Amino acid sequence: MGTVRQPGEKGVTFGSGSLTGAIGDSITVIPLVVALALLTDVSLPHALVGFGIFQIVWGVRYGLPVSVEPMKALAALAIAGALTYAELALAGLVLGALLLAIGVTGALARVERWIGEPVIRGVQFAVGLVLLETGVDLALSDPVLAAAGVAIAAAAALAGHGKASALAVAVVGIAFALVTAGLPAPQWPGAPPGLSLQVLAGAITRNTADGIAAQLAMTIGNAALATSLLFADLFDADVTPDELSASMGVTNLVAVPLGGVPMCHGCDGVAGKHAFGARTGGANVVLGVGYLVAVPFATPALLDAFPVAMLGALLAIVAVSLARNAVDSENVALSVAIGLVALATNLGVAFLLGIVAHLAWERVRARGNEHADRL
Repeated sequence: MGTVRQPGEKGVTFGSGSLTGAIGDSITVIPLVVALALLTDVSLPHALVGFGIFQIVWGVRYGLPVSVEPMKALAALAIAGALTYAELALAGLVLGALLLAIGVTGALARVERWIGEPVIRGVQFAVGLVLLETGVDLALSDPVLAAAGVAIAAAAALAGHGKASALAVAVVGIAFALVTAGLPAPQWPGAPPGLSLQVLAGAITRNTADGIAAQLAMTIGNAALATSLLFADLFDADVTPDELSASMGVTNLVAVPLGGVPMCHGCDGVAGKHAFGARTGGANVVLGVGYLVAVPFATPALLDAFPVAMLGALLAIVAVSLARNAVDSENVALSVAIGLVALATNLGVAFLLGIVAHLAWERVRARGNEHADRL
C-alpha cells in the first residue's frame, strides 16, 4: 500500500501510491508533449528535461503531488499551427513574468474578479474545439489507424480507466514507433532551440497576445484557484493561489529559455495523481526521474515513426475531456458561445468578448436580485 498522508502533513515518501500516482499527471502531459514535438519545432528531449526537473522541484518544495503540465491553451494553438515556436516561447516568458508578479504582490484575487467562471469554462471549451479540429484533420490521413486509436481508448474506458484512455493511446503509439524504428541509440540533447532577442522581437504578434490572454484565464482559474482549493479538499493542505502563481512564474522564466514548453499547475493533474494513489511529493520525484530517464531515447527517428493518424485520435480524446468542462458552467450558454466565437475568430477575441458579456450578465443579475428584494 502507498503511504497515506495525515491531515496537515507534507513531505516526500515513496510507496506503490507514488508509482501509480505518477501516472495521473502523465495522462495530460505525454499526449500534448508528443503532439507538440511532432507538429511544431518543440524539442522533445528539452521539453522532457523541463518537466522532469520541475516535477521534482515542486514535489519537494510543496511536499504534495502538485501537477506540472503544459499550458493547454498555448499548446492547443501551437499544435493547430496558430502559434510559431517563437510565439509559444514568448507567450510562456510573458506569462511567467506576469504570474510571478501576481503571486509576489498577492494580486491574484483582484485579477480573478474580472474573469468569471463561465469565461474560464468557455476558454476550456474553445481549447477543446481547437484540438478537436486538429485531431480530426490528422485522423483523416489514415482512418484505419485513427479507428484503432479510438478502439484502444474505448477499451480503456470499458475496463474502468476512462481517464487514462488518452495515455493508453499514447503508449500504444510509442510502442508502434518502437516496433517500426527500433529502440533508438541513446543520445544527449544538444543546445536548446535558439531564442535570440531578434527572434523574440519578431514574435510580438497579435497571435501571441491572443494566446497570452486566453492562457491567463485558464491558468488563474484552473491552475491557481482550483488547484489551491483541491489541495485543501484532498490533502488538508494550505497552499495559496498566490504561491502557485509565483511557482508557475519561476518555472516558465527558467524552463522556456532552456527549451522547455510553457508549464502550469493544473488541478486536473492533481486530481489524477490523487485518484491513482499519490499522497505526497514522492509521486513527483518518481515521475520527474522517469521523464529524465526517457530524455536520451526521445530521438527524431522515434518521433518520425509515431503514427500521425493515431495522434489525431489522441488529440480528439484530450479535446473532449477539455470541452466537456462547459457543461459544469454556471452559464452554459455563455461558455459555449465563447467557444464558438473562438472557433470563428480567435481565442483572444472570444476571451475579451466573454469578459464583457459576463460582467454585463452579472450586473443584470444583481439588479434583478435587488428588485426581487424590494418586492
